[in-house]
Amino acid sequence: MIILKRSLIEGLDSVQGLRDALGNAIRLEHATIPTYLYALYSLKDGSNAQIRSLIRSIVMEEMLHVTLACNVLNAIGGAPAIDDPTLIPIYPGPLPGGVEDTLIVPLKRFSIDVVTNVFMAIEAPENPIVFPVEALAAMPKPVTIGMFYGKISEQIMAQGQSIFTGDPNRQVTKGFPADELIKVTDVPSALKAIEIIVEQGEGTTKSPLDLEHGLAHFYRYQEISRGQTLAPDSSPQGFHWGDPPIPFDPTGVWPVIDNPKAASYPAGSMARLACDTFNYTYTSLLKTLHIVFNGRPGKLNSAIGLMESLKEQAGILMETELPDGTHAGPSFQWQPVNP
Repeated sequence: MIILKRSLIEGLDSVQGLRDALGNAIRLEHATIPTYLYALYSLKDGSNAQIRSLIRSIVMEEMLHVTLACNVLNAIGGAPAIDDPTLIPIYPGPLPGGVEDTLIVPLKRFSIDVVTNVFMAIEAPENPIVFPVEALAAMPKPVTIGMFYGKISEQIMAQGQSIFTGDPNRQVTKGFPADELIKVTDVPSALKAIEIIVEQGEGTTKSPLDLEHGLAHFYRYQEISRGQTLAPDSSPQGFHWGDPPIPFDPTGVWPVIDNPKAASYPAGSMARLACDTFNYTYTSLLKTLHIVFNGRPGKLNSAIGLMESLKEQAGILMETELPDGTHAGPSFQWQPVNP
């Protein structure tokens, strides 16, 4: 469970305070994507298919969360800042946006350990639901991501319709299922967007399912961690751990290095060129998303194309063997100049 600084939920009783909070939410949602992608990209094609599918579904929903947060920010007259090198966290390091937690988030190849101790910690709700065969440790109750979004919702309701001064044409409504990527123009639609973000990550207090009846991120990662499916049943909890299994084949993971930087690879080497190229594409993606979220939503298809290019370029990197027998990996750094 991510713990936030209490100052993050203070000062929300003004429009600018809400805009600042949503800007922090966008940074926080984005910051999870590179660490999830690094683990996903490290899984070799043709192996660990169930695990790859689960992580990929979570990454796509994190992109949805960024988009929904941008829609809410635009709806109240703000401007998402995506074309910004400070948007990218330093890995390894804490998540941005006022995180007070001691959790250090790395770029590491897939392992059950990184899923259990990092990904589940990021996505954990304040009170995880306990299912048969599972007993989770007690959690502290400071300021959590769910509470943070809850305070934003409270202030949107308190300040009312008058704060919705944004241009409706800046809303992004295509690229994801229409019932998830919603247009935000008023209090009810803003509250709905925030509810989707929270419940896709954490589930509800009574169910591991989100609003679309899929498992929330925490429970999908728990499936990977346990190697079991969380299946519905008629028990009081409504679910249990069991079949079908979710197997993990460790030979299906590239032996990529942890927390790479472009400078990790010698200038002029194949690995350095591939890393610089990846970072240029990643930076181009952020620049394109900035355009998308600041008045040109029709450019989303261009951003999706860059996302596909990232996958291909990461594959090239992770197949590149280094002199010590390990493999290269993408560093997710700001690279505005085409190498």
